[in-house]
Amino acid sequence: MLDCLVAGMSNKQVARALGISVRTVTVHVSNLLRKARSASRTEVALWAVRQRRTAPTPADH
Repeated sequence: MLDCLVAGMSNKQVARALGISVRTVTVHVSNLLRKARSASRTEVALWAVRQRRTAPTPADH
């Protein structure tokens, strides 16, 4: 789901890609926004991109 948001997909596109309903996507996006204390899906996507940059890769271990 987070990868879909990073890719800029709409709820309808995410639903199609994951084989779930648009309503389910809406609920999950709302939960992500609440948990991340973000005002928009763009903020959540930016957070995800930043996390990937700072996360250690298997080669780092």
